[in-house]
Amino acid sequence: MKKKSYIKIILLMGVVVLSLSITLVILALQPVQNESEVVVFEVQSGQSLSTVGENLKQENIIRSTQAFRFVANQENLTAIKAGKFRIDKSWTNKEILEVLNNASLAIPDQVRVTLPEGFWAKDIAQRMSENTNVSKEALLELWNNETYIRELMLRYDFLEESIFFEDARVYLEGYLFPETYDFFSETTAEAITTRLLDQTQRVINRNQALFDQSDMSIHEVFTLASIVQYEARSLQDMKMVSGVFHNRLNINMPLQASPTVCYSLYEFDSWLDCERQTQINSPYNTYVVLGLPPGPILNPSEMALIATLEPTQTSYMYFMADVYGDGTIYFAETLAEHEANVDKYLRGR
Repeated sequence: MKKKSYIKIILLMGVVVLSLSITLVILALQPVQNESEVVVFEVQSGQSLSTVGENLKQENIIRSTQAFRFVANQENLTAIKAGKFRIDKSWTNKEILEVLNNASLAIPDQVRVTLPEGFWAKDIAQRMSENTNVSKEALLELWNNETYIRELMLRYDFLEESIFFEDARVYLEGYLFPETYDFFSETTAEAITTRLLDQTQRVINRNQALFDQSDMSIHEVFTLASIVQYEARSLQDMKMVSGVFHNRLNINMPLQASPTVCYSLYEFDSWLDCERQTQINSPYNTYVVLGLPPGPILNPSEMALIATLEPTQTSYMYFMADVYGDGTIYFAETLAEHEANVDKYLRGR
């Protein structure tokens, strides 16, 4: 074979190798997949660019550690920050590096969680499980752990022996204060519990004079406040409703509060189920049990607690809300007046 032929073959092989190398480089720079898939990737404090690249490759977020380092140096994106980041597997190396170089894009260690007034304990547990690493089941189990709660009683005077009653759904029901909190996303059931109870303690301390003036125990106040919470929204209406309930309690008249039926059912499709099943056998059902239920039926707000402690003094014995209209609450002194309100605002709709 002539010398020129050898040279041509060598040049051709060089072109092939070069083309293959370029293809491999281009491939290495491509995202690992076309479909969007967001994952959480953590950079530990002090990790080098090479280590981060190796971890990304191991978690199948990039194709090549070398290509990742090359882009980082070329684009001046080597100042990778520590933290947890949301990264899409359909991103290029540059897009990934831009996120990892921006500390403001790190997932916050804290989460803000709003627990609305009127939530049941199981609702609070569900909300917390959606925002932290603690499961709903772990929280509910802890809130029914008598040994643990007795330890809490040494810290919180408002937790009385009365909370341990037969057929209690959740021992701490009523005392898990509704508020907006900032929690660590990685936390414990115990830390969540004490945070909620600390807020309950603050609210009691703020209104200590009212509690001291009341003839009711703290447990009775929280129990009645939980019913008041369900029945009204404004402080004025809550105080009026509270006045009606106090009037009934004073003459040993059943409270006949439908929200206690709801809690007795615990699972229902509509508030109408609570209105229709008033004879359900439950210690919570104030249609069949005289006086207050054995414990709170939800977690009341500070406003409901104040209304319970400062009821409006009236002669009303009945009330109903215009649930099909603007929600106005109508009060009555006699059953006949109450039935007239029901006919006008409920049955007539």
